[in-house]
Amino acid sequence: MDKTTKRRDFLAGVGSLCLGTALSAGDVQAAPPAEWRNRQPGMAYRRLGRTGYMVSAIVMGGNEIRPDNYEHVVAAIDLGLNYLDTAPAYGRGLSEKGFARVIRARGRDKVFLNTKVSLWDTNRRAVFRKIFDSLPVAEQKKWQVRVEEELERKGILEYDYIGMYNPSQPDEARAAVLADLLEQRYGRQVDRRKNFYQLIVDSVEASLSRLETDCLDVITCPHGASSPVEVAGYPEIFEAFEKLKKEGKVRHLSVSAHDDPAGVLGAAMETGVYSMAMIAYNIVNHRWIDKVLAKAKKRDFGVIAMKVARPVHDNRPGRSVDPERVKKIHAAVPGALDTPRKAYRWALGNPHLSAVISNMQNLEQVKANLALVRAKP
Repeated sequence: MDKTTKRRDFLAGVGSLCLGTALSAGDVQAAPPAEWRNRQPGMAYRRLGRTGYMVSAIVMGGNEIRPDNYEHVVAAIDLGLNYLDTAPAYGRGLSEKGFARVIRARGRDKVFLNTKVSLWDTNRRAVFRKIFDSLPVAEQKKWQVRVEEELERKGILEYDYIGMYNPSQPDEARAAVLADLLEQRYGRQVDRRKNFYQLIVDSVEASLSRLETDCLDVITCPHGASSPVEVAGYPEIFEAFEKLKKEGKVRHLSVSAHDDPAGVLGAAMETGVYSMAMIAYNIVNHRWIDKVLAKAKKRDFGVIAMKVARPVHDNRPGRSVDPERVKKIHAAVPGALDTPRKAYRWALGNPHLSAVISNMQNLEQVKANLALVRAKP
């Protein structure tokens, strides 16, 4: 049997698994049995909520993965890692192509695979921004006042809550709230099938092609929700997900959030459709999120923490961190670990989290991070 035939037969099996899940999942709340991939002695695994996936406690982020920078991911899989996260926005599709090489090297059956619908939330905000720009200046000012009142009421822009991982976050939050408000009055003017349904279907189809697979274990939409409305206010998301699930192309729906992680997580749980979320969670914002995170655990809703180390360690050019934040993590996690590893250890101590994600860029980072969740020989 040649390699092409083997790959085709395996993908047919994965597709059947996805299709079987879709057709039998009459109750989205039902908890399936544990599903294992790449289980290895020494690696810590946790249940990813109602997906039933047993994922490595640290999972692989894809922002830096490329077709010429992926071999450290293969090494991570050899150490027991089994969940890969990517998006079309990462390297304009190059991250997905890089992960395709990982899958070729180690097999689709070794990993749980998630990609995102990167354009959905930015497209929604752009649609309503166009409507806003068409309004008289006096009316625009009224809407802007309402946006600021809503942000103030919810406390979304509080420094430690929003985190300020990127300077664009306040503008993203304002754009999302503006779209929320305009939706109430002008939503009927929008081509909803094109902008909120077909965009998802087309994005997933393109991602499957770049990833060279027939099925995704998770799709994330929106990718970077900034308000609960973006999660719960658009049935078109659920309709597109249901179509793709019935076709055997996806299995579970997720959402990611930086700007209002507590609000987005709470809203996702209440829909009854989402199975998990990936949210910003760390030493500086946890007091806003801990209660809803505990609720997620009780409801078997999976949560992966992202931006765990970013508030205390940012080596990107031109970026710096608040020294008071660094003091917090060193006080919370004494010892000889370096700052980012202390941040991961702090988060891993929370049993309500399913996993922590890290954008590991090289083998050195893989070894240092996975040492936190592997038993000593």
